Amino acid sequence: MDPHNTVMRLCAQGMSAESEGREADARDLFLRAWEAAENDYEACVAAHYVARHQPTPQETLRWNQECLTRADRVGDERVRGFYASLHANMGRAHLDLGQPEKAREHFECAAEGLADVPAGQYGEWLRLRIARGLRVTAAAAGPAEEDPAWGLLLRFCERADLESLSLLLPAVMGGLGRPEDEERITTALRMLHAERRLPEPEQTALGHAITLRSAAEDTGGQPIAARRGR
Repeated sequence: MDPHNTVMRLCAQGMSAESEGREADARDLFLRAWEAAENDYEACVAAHYVARHQPTPQETLRWNQECLTRADRVGDERVRGFYASLHANMGRAHLDLGQPEKAREHFECAAEGLADVPAGQYGEWLRLRIARGLRVTAAAAGPAEEDPAWGLLLRFCERADLESLSLLLPAVMGGLGRPEDEERITTALRMLHAERRLPEPEQTALGHAITLRSAAEDTGGQPIAARRGR
């Protein structure tokens, strides 16, 4: 953010207030930023923060839509990296309003926009948010086969197998249902299976999960998608 720009300075102050737990101050600072905006780019940034401090899901959706509309009006490289977050926010707002079909449309758009988000911790966090939204709204896209990888994750959690979790959990939780994401999960399962260090029931379950995934890949079938609202 440009510290010399009034809107950006107010938003930065608002974020500091948020981190300190001063919600009322943060809301006032973001509203001041909105009122000070002189163009669509500044209005887009301010609306993003104003949306976070609304009292109802309807108002949250309205401000997120305002933010998205302003980004569309800007339409250049300055906002290209915003869209994954903007659509994820719209998806969450529609979920809160009990509109999973509309929510899923936005989460799918958010997934498309991830390619424009710079690599790093923020992008990883955003990917997890979008993946969660896609899982929660999976029923809106039709029936899906339960992924046996989830059962394995639960077993690892129950006995605190952190090493196995560290390999499989990121692939599963960040999966967007695309072929490359499914391949990443399958690769993680194969790595675990090759170590042959797990209890026999889990080793057998690993083999079963790999067989199911390999069959789906070989036949060009739809990716296995878990329907758990995690």
